[in-house]
Amino acid sequence: MPEWKSEQEMLALAREHLYTAVIGDICDSVGLRNQFLPATLQPLDRSLRTVLVGRVLTVTEQDITEIPDESRPWGLMLRALDSLKPDEIYLCSGASCEYALFGELMTMAARSRGAVGAVCDGFVRDTHQIVDAKFPVFCQGTYGRDQRGRGMVTDFGAPLTVGGVTVERGDLLIGDIDGIIVLPKVAEEEVLTLALAKARTESEVRVAIANGMLAEEAFARYGVL
Repeated sequence: MPEWKSEQEMLALAREHLYTAVIGDICDSVGLRNQFLPATLQPLDRSLRTVLVGRVLTVTEQDITEIPDESRPWGLMLRALDSLKPDEIYLCSGASCEYALFGELMTMAARSRGAVGAVCDGFVRDTHQIVDAKFPVFCQGTYGRDQRGRGMVTDFGAPLTVGGVTVERGDLLIGDIDGIIVLPKVAEEEVLTLALAKARTESEVRVAIANGMLAEEAFARYGVL
């Protein structure tokens, strides 16, 4: 049985005690060796210490070459933002890197719905405003060029492939300064349980080494390093 009794307790435990490196180690040990999103996706604000943990809302972006209907200039983007639920993360992919996929007002809209962050497989803009809002955003970089007339959201809630990783709505996403990892629902209980145990053991090893234990002895005793 897991040590958490609710979704909120599970998310809180992950945010307080876990990080992508330890989760990645556990994924490797149980045969899930391709759960990290591309290393090019980095935190917009590298000083933000928050570990991003939440459920994924998948958003599909597509390049276009003509100005769309002005009644819906970004396709389904606004509808996707309005569909966000508390503790969800806006994950957008599928387009080229010729324009920004996310900005200040989208940040405000996402936060108002209870979302906890965004991951954009491309660029974002309004960088200072997003950083000032302390809203965790991961992206490939920043670029002020608008997506209107260049790209639009064509779907949301459908499976996405990001850097060879298949992501579905509701998968658990964990992001920090070392990267982003996604856990399929069928594996999350096992992975999180083992990751919590490993994180606690690593804390014991940290203390032992600080007190003079040799690395080889620490590994022999604790099995981690």
